[in-house]
Amino acid sequence: MTISRRTFLELGAGAGLVVASGGWRGLRAETQTRIMTTIPSTGEKLPAVGIGTREYRSSSDAAEMQRFRQTLEMFHSSGGRVIDTSPNYGNAETVIGELLRDIGIRDDVFMATKVDREDPQQGIERMNRSFELLGRDQIDLMQVHNLRGTEEELETMKAWKEQGRFRYLGVTTHDARQYEEMEDVMRRHPLDFIQLNYSLADRGAEKSILPLARDRGIAVLVNLPFARGRLFKVVAKRPLPDWAADMDAHSWGQVFLKYIVSYPASLIPIPGTTKPHHAEDNMGATVGRLPDANLRREIETYMTALL
Repeated sequence: MTISRRTFLELGAGAGLVVASGGWRGLRAETQTRIMTTIPSTGEKLPAVGIGTREYRSSSDAAEMQRFRQTLEMFHSSGGRVIDTSPNYGNAETVIGELLRDIGIRDDVFMATKVDREDPQQGIERMNRSFELLGRDQIDLMQVHNLRGTEEELETMKAWKEQGRFRYLGVTTHDARQYEEMEDVMRRHPLDFIQLNYSLADRGAEKSILPLARDRGIAVLVNLPFARGRLFKVVAKRPLPDWAADMDAHSWGQVFLKYIVSYPASLIPIPGTTKPHHAEDNMGATVGRLPDANLRREIETYMTALL
């Protein structure tokens, strides 16, 4: 990135950002109601922004591991609950399980992980390993990763859901070339969630996948809400437009997240986050107002001119 997100936050005075110690947490506690997303299949409500953990790998760098811990602590203390991980992210499940245990919040999060084996027995072994590493008797959401072994894994996953081992089932992709296959799976299986890419820089999911999710009552975890940092690059050093105040957005990150949350379906962005101040800022997108349809169009016009 040509400009760090810390730099955006430090531009605060001109953009009206809340960056003081305890800023968003104090504001929420006193004056704000949290924005929640409803899971259509059950009616359960979850905070509208989660966290992705792809970079949570164990390290000999004690400072880095402490930063991971502090990030999860900030995420949770700021109201965050939805944590998405995967056995494909190196040893992220091990790191997440240990950190949550040490912090004392392992049972106070909505834990989502994945499986990607075409052989049913290998899938069973992989999912059992996830229970062990995460230290959970029940995993909230199990997802077929990148649609690999979908039919084989969903058979086991449905049985385990009936047994109470999983609360929700889903499938994921990060590749638009799999959208047609995902739509077919969505129509044929009783899914609770899907996971895919969506941002102001990548709106391809709006064409059919997101409307289908809305119509079939499927919640959506959203990958790459900042488009791998591309959105921050194109707004580098630009002050927040006046319309940001109409959605109670105090940073560009909150603009990007609130845009996603305001889509007329059940979307929860899960930005990959490894720094405490980013976690706090992200959770600031779960308070205040969301953009309406007219403001969404204005945001799209503004960003399209920059992208």
